[in-house]
Amino acid sequence: MTDFDMHILGCGSALPTTRHLPSSQIVRLREKLFMIDCGEGTQLQMRRMHIRFNRLNHIFITHAHGDHCFGLPGLISTLGMLGRIGDLVVYGPRDVNDYLTPVLAQFCHHLPYKVVFREVDPFKHALIMEDRSIQVYTIPLKHRIPCCGYLFREKQKEAHIIREMTDFYQVPVRMMKDIKQGADFVTPDGTVVPNARLTRPAVRPKSFAYCSDTAYSEEIIPMIEGVDLLYHEATFGEEDLARSRETYHSTARQAAEIARQAQVKKLVIGHYSARYDDMSQLLSEAREIFPDTLAGNEGMVIPI
Repeated sequence: MTDFDMHILGCGSALPTTRHLPSSQIVRLREKLFMIDCGEGTQLQMRRMHIRFNRLNHIFITHAHGDHCFGLPGLISTLGMLGRIGDLVVYGPRDVNDYLTPVLAQFCHHLPYKVVFREVDPFKHALIMEDRSIQVYTIPLKHRIPCCGYLFREKQKEAHIIREMTDFYQVPVRMMKDIKQGADFVTPDGTVVPNARLTRPAVRPKSFAYCSDTAYSEEIIPMIEGVDLLYHEATFGEEDLARSRETYHSTARQAAEIARQAQVKKLVIGHYSARYDDMSQLLSEAREIFPDTLAGNEGMVIPI
């Protein structure tokens, strides 16, 4: 198991089917869990996938359409019954809070913990959350109502000390932190030992972008350029291109075109329309443009 991965809980669209659940994902960075969207059935999928509820502290909602947030009140209630006491932070456009506040007032007014809502501007690409290991940014999307995706960027880790070299140059323990952060070492006789001789570079930081729901929009390309994993909605096939434009959604081919232009490492498609019984058509259309494409499915765990 890698220390940074994405778990698909649901990758269907608005109309319920027996094949797919509404949108929801978990991003795991070591012991931290971040949820993106929370459609109906999310907490049941967490049980099936053995995801620990108590490690979830941040939930990012893209927009106030039911297939992306109808599971949120139930999950919040369950966390209370499980004895949660720490704050739960929910991020999303203002419409999400307009939906959530009266529902929680009616059904969850005796929670043993606090739900903190942090409004995001869905029309701006901005840093909205940061801790010691990760940064989360909004990605403005093109949909029928205010909607944003989310970009997760792992922070650069400190370099690895080469113990044999620091012992050889007798580097004091008190200087190890500075050495890890890039400082050179000056010996007592004034000799400068380059940092590159004392350390090995850390593993390159990884990144994940989640873009659902959205019409085809090249404006997001600079924001997601070069990410290791892109999840982009592919609600329709090319035969339903006109319908995708009416509903402000994307086709599988359009999702692949975004991935190609952004030079991402891997693409995962999802948010499938209920009209498709077989996703192989959508996968084939995407792979014609971007070969390193996966068709998302419930239960998948994809390394980032």
